[in-house]
Amino acid sequence: MDVHRRRLLAGSAAGAAGAVALPVNAAWAAPLISTLGRDATQYGVKPNSPDDQTRALQRAIDEAARAQMPLALPPGTYRSAMLRLAAGSQLVGVRGATRLVFSGGGPSLLSAEGADGIGIAGVSLDGGAIALPPRRGLLHLAGVRDARIVDCEITRSGGAGIWLEQVSGELSGNILTDIASTAIVSFDALGLIVARNTIRGTRDNGIEILRTALGDDGTMVTDNRIEDIKAGPGGSGQYGNAINAFRAGNVIISGNRIRNCDYSAVRGNSASNIQIVGNSVTDVREVALYSEFSFEGAVISGNTVDGAAFGVSVCNFNEGGRIAVVQGNVIRNLIPKRPIGTAPDDEAGIGIYVEADSSVTGNVVENAPSYGIVAGWGRYLRDVVISGNVIRNALAGVGVSVVPGAGTAIVSNNMISGTPRGAVIGLDHIKAVTGDLTQENAQRFAQLSVNGNAVPR
Repeated sequence: MDVHRRRLLAGSAAGAAGAVALPVNAAWAAPLISTLGRDATQYGVKPNSPDDQTRALQRAIDEAARAQMPLALPPGTYRSAMLRLAAGSQLVGVRGATRLVFSGGGPSLLSAEGADGIGIAGVSLDGGAIALPPRRGLLHLAGVRDARIVDCEITRSGGAGIWLEQVSGELSGNILTDIASTAIVSFDALGLIVARNTIRGTRDNGIEILRTALGDDGTMVTDNRIEDIKAGPGGSGQYGNAINAFRAGNVIISGNRIRNCDYSAVRGNSASNIQIVGNSVTDVREVALYSEFSFEGAVISGNTVDGAAFGVSVCNFNEGGRIAVVQGNVIRNLIPKRPIGTAPDDEAGIGIYVEADSSVTGNVVENAPSYGIVAGWGRYLRDVVISGNVIRNALAGVGVSVVPGAGTAIVSNNMISGTPRGAVIGLDHIKAVTGDLTQENAQRFAQLSVNGNAVPR
């Protein structure tokens, strides 16, 4: 009898623990929170009503925040103008079933300024393709600490999907589709994670991590799926990028799946200590992985690129761009031209390009219409090591600047095959000015060391 009693008590305890440990999923949370928090229908909010629900929704949001309780939005469609979120506002819907539809009458559908502790889970926002003012998102947060936007869907925004200014917190598990400008924009982040989101169909960029001035940012952009990014306004690279970091230091971009972009998969512009690691990239039409202009420090490692005009570019030593590790990337099936809008003399069909204070090791480049690896642009070359790489089926293997004033480079212990123009070539900018420097009787340059490369004859 005592044994059975202990079993019963143990089972009851396990059941209670299981109840406490229910997953935080909007589909489960809405009915739970409607009993522990506030139900929006208590304030006259009517699901699936053809009438505008702005006034009732705003009252419900304000009352729930004042009581420091979550607000549950039952399944249904709610038509609304702009709603303001107070500090501590927690909106919980049923993922895929709770839908706010923008009716206009404001620059955003949901907006918060200086309101910390905002949480939105399981709510769909439909912008109705109504045009938003510049620098606004369908969801707009400014000066918000500890925001949590989870398992939401944002579609048909007439501006940005989510616009953040001086925000800390997390955006995760969201789906953003059919966005008129950029899906997620962050200015001057205070500690932000952008993870496991799906972004599909934008007309500017996928994700922008920006700062008003050079400085530490530290945003982590991880494990997102980003596809079908158009350069709607045109330009020469400002648009059409899956992920763009500008002036933002110490940003980590890792584990993202990126496909079909008019320009770059990842573009770091004046972004020091950027890490671009372990991303999977296919079908982009300019430089796949970019670190450019006045940066110091870039790690581009463990990525796969299949289909791009350029695999990796680490450039603009003339602007102060320097220090990079390009390691362990697989880059293949490059195309021989860049998009319309780039400078007509910009090269394409190159696997990896670097200029200053950089190590290029352990990469595999295959099927490059131009060079597998290039180091330097005229005199803009300093302290580059190219070693232990595999280059197959390129017009030429490695190109290195040899003009007067160019700095030191080492090209050693690479495997280079199927390169009819030569294994290692001296360059004046992009023009070949030497024969194959791996040949025994080749011309020698004081600043260039070429040794130990395996070149099938």
